[in-house]
Amino acid sequence: MIKKRVLTGDRVTGKLHLGHYVGSLQNRVALQEQYDTFVFLADIQALTTHFDRPQLLGQNLNEITLDYLSAGINPDKATLFIQSMVPEIAELTVLFSMFVTVNSLRHNPTIKAESKNSSLDELYYGFLGYPVSQAADITFCKATIIPVGEDQLPHLELTRKIVRRFNELYSPILVEPRALISETPRLVGTDGNAKMSKSLGNAIELDSTKEEITFKIRKATTDPARVHKNDPGHPDICPIYAYHRAVRSYGAPEIHDSCESGSISCSACKQLITTALDQLIEPMRERRSYYAARPKVVEDILLSGTKRARDIAQETMSEVREAMGLNYFSNKTDL
Repeated sequence: MIKKRVLTGDRVTGKLHLGHYVGSLQNRVALQEQYDTFVFLADIQALTTHFDRPQLLGQNLNEITLDYLSAGINPDKATLFIQSMVPEIAELTVLFSMFVTVNSLRHNPTIKAESKNSSLDELYYGFLGYPVSQAADITFCKATIIPVGEDQLPHLELTRKIVRRFNELYSPILVEPRALISETPRLVGTDGNAKMSKSLGNAIELDSTKEEITFKIRKATTDPARVHKNDPGHPDICPIYAYHRAVRSYGAPEIHDSCESGSISCSACKQLITTALDQLIEPMRERRSYYAARPKVVEDILLSGTKRARDIAQETMSEVREAMGLNYFSNKTDL
């Protein structure tokens, strides 16, 4: 029996953090046991905001690959590949763009939010078309399940619309994917003002040392209304409680009650989550150290995964070209 396919990935704009882990990575690790899992490094999509800094892509690509492997992505069970090395994805993006309206992209809430938060002075074509590129990422391998955070749901809904439109216009060969939402789709940053983000400097990276975790948690925002140690707290607005729920779900109800009653101090609460985060990240540090010392192994993992992804992409594009009548000389093997 052929396994259903899962596809997920990240733009190569920097190291991954705790928000990525609880929002998606831990799901991916679990899903690879049951599904044919594809995990891609979105270097082309990274250029939508980093087109003027392409020299960062190689370094970031390596860091995120190490993040994947350290988090538990198993290259024997999951296919890791590099987006730009599968040119069929770019071709599929162009073909999709022929029947996707500019208005549907401009009104995409994720694009509107990301353009507001970006440092770009103008809305570039590649940035606007990001959801179309993402649709090609998903459909080239006919993925059926897409683990996403809630902020990515508009992108996935557009993908579903693109698939339906293509199948109606040409031939029903593409698969309409569905979303799989994490139990913690959005994790607040240590500053308490936004979601955890590497660009905002409020993140706990997956390769953090115990000292770095301790420092960031000690400096993290807590309930601003709680002035004295025994004051009743409001855990639902506190980032530290959000981390307890994400990492220490077994102990979160007790923390919630203790905070509300004022029977646990913010300092003690922070010490508990610091220990839990260090225990979570320690095995990741060990796996990362193993792969970081073996760059040839990491290279082989990416090359073999990318080859498999491209073989599948070529099969899909052969079907797409035939459906669209673009296979003019399909009997000519030298073209």
